[in-house]
Amino acid sequence: MSYSNNKLINNTLCRSFALIDYNIHNNIHKQYEFRKQIILNKESLKENEKSEAIKIITKTYDLNKLILNSGTIRICEICNQECLATTYCEHCVRNYLKKNFSNWASAKGGFSEIYTATWVDGYFIEWDYGKQQLKRFGNQAVVLKKLRNVENANQNWLEEARPHLTISNKWPEVVQCYGLTQEPSNGNYMLVMNIMEIDLKKYLQQNHNQLTWKEKIQIAVDIIYAVSKIHNENAIHRDLHSGNILCKIGEKFFMSDLGFCGPADKPLKSIYGNLPYIAPEVITGKEHTFKSDIYSIAMLMWEISSGQPPFFNYEHNYDLARNIVNGIRPKIFKINEINLSYQNESNDSSAQQKENNSLKIGNYNSSSKLFTSKLYHFDNLPEPRNATEEEQEVTNHIIFIFLMIHKANIKYDSIQDDYKIETMRQQNLKHYINDNDEDERYNNLNINLEEQDKLEPPYNAE
Repeated sequence: MSYSNNKLINNTLCRSFALIDYNIHNNIHKQYEFRKQIILNKESLKENEKSEAIKIITKTYDLNKLILNSGTIRICEICNQECLATTYCEHCVRNYLKKNFSNWASAKGGFSEIYTATWVDGYFIEWDYGKQQLKRFGNQAVVLKKLRNVENANQNWLEEARPHLTISNKWPEVVQCYGLTQEPSNGNYMLVMNIMEIDLKKYLQQNHNQLTWKEKIQIAVDIIYAVSKIHNENAIHRDLHSGNILCKIGEKFFMSDLGFCGPADKPLKSIYGNLPYIAPEVITGKEHTFKSDIYSIAMLMWEISSGQPPFFNYEHNYDLARNIVNGIRPKIFKINEINLSYQNESNDSSAQQKENNSLKIGNYNSSSKLFTSKLYHFDNLPEPRNATEEEQEVTNHIIFIFLMIHKANIKYDSIQDDYKIETMRQQNLKHYINDNDEDERYNNLNINLEEQDKLEPPYNAE
C-alpha cells in the first residue's frame, strides 16, 4: 500500500494502519484519532512531514464520513449548509459539479439512455478551499446512464437509491458510481459510473472454450462475494444477469446496476428483469428477497459452466415464465473427465492462448442487445412448484439438442418453434431414449467436434 512518494511518510502511514486494534478502535473516528497520534508521536518525522501525513489520512477520513454519514456536522463558511467533511464542503463540490456538467464531452452509445463520456477534469484529488474548485488529475472515461422516469419516482425509490450509491463507493466489488447528477438542459437524472470493458455474457461467448475450470470457479466466486457484500448491507440487487456483471480485462468481475434497475415508476403487478434469471416467486408477483438474488446466482453459475445463457433456446414470453414457475430448470450436466494437462498449464501458456484468441474488447454499453432486462406483466400464472421428472426430461432434451447444434455449428433453420421440438420429443421419448442413454449423451457434451459425426441423432428429425 502506497500513500506518499516520501518513504518515511509512507512507512509511518502503513504502520499506523497495521497497528489499529479493531476491538478498541471500532469506528472510523477512533481509527482516525489513533492513526493521527501515531503520526504525531513519530520523532523521525519533521513537522511538515507530519502535516502531510495527517492531510493524507484526513482525506480518507472525510470520504468515510460521507459514505457512512457519520461524524460532527459543521457549517460551511461559503454556502452556509451543514457538512461532514473537514477539508472541504460536500455541498460546494456538488454545486461545482452541477455548474460544470455541460463541459463534459459525451458521445451517445448504442443504447438510447447510455452515454460514454470523457470527464474533462477527471476525478478530484482534493478541494481547493481558496479557489473554490476541485483539484483533479486529468481526463477520465466514465459512463453516464440516464434513469428512466425518475421525475415520477416516489419517495421510497429515492430513499432506496441513496444507500445503493453508498454501497457502490464502499465496496470495490461493485462498479463505482460517482454520483447522481442532473442534465441542466432537460432536467434528466443520470448516474455517473466508472467505465468497464466487457460484460460476462460477451466474455463467455468469446472465451468459454479457453477457460479452465479454475477460472470459471473464480468468476463464480467474484460474483458470490460481491452479492454477499450487497446483502451484508441489507440490500438486494434485484436484476442479476450476465449483462450486469462487468470486468476490465486482467481484473476480477464486478457487480453493476445496483438498485437502479428498471423505471422508477414501475407499474403495479409488473416485474422488471431478465426473465431466465428471475426467481419463480418474483415472476408470480412476490417481492425480491435475498433468496431471489441467490436463485439468479444459480442461473449465472449454469451459464458460466455451460457457456450459454439459461433457457437460451426460449423466447422471453409467457410460455417461459410458466415453465419457470412450474419448476423447469436448465439441465446440470455431469463432467466425466477434466483434461488435467490443460488445467495444469502455466499461467503464461494460458495467457498466450487467450492472446492468440484475439479477444475483442468493446465498451459494455455500446450495444443495445446487452440490455435485456425489461418490464413483464403476466396474469393467471400458477403458484411455483417443482417440475415432474417427465417435464424436466423434455426440457433437458430440448436444451441438449440446441447445445449439440451450437457446438457443431449446424444451422437449424428448419425448426424454429420450441413447441414443435417439444411435441416431437414427447412423441419419440419412450422409443429413442432410456435413462442410461440420456446420461451418456449429456455426459459427452464436451466431445471433440471431429467425433460428433459419430453420434446418433437423439431422435429422428424426419
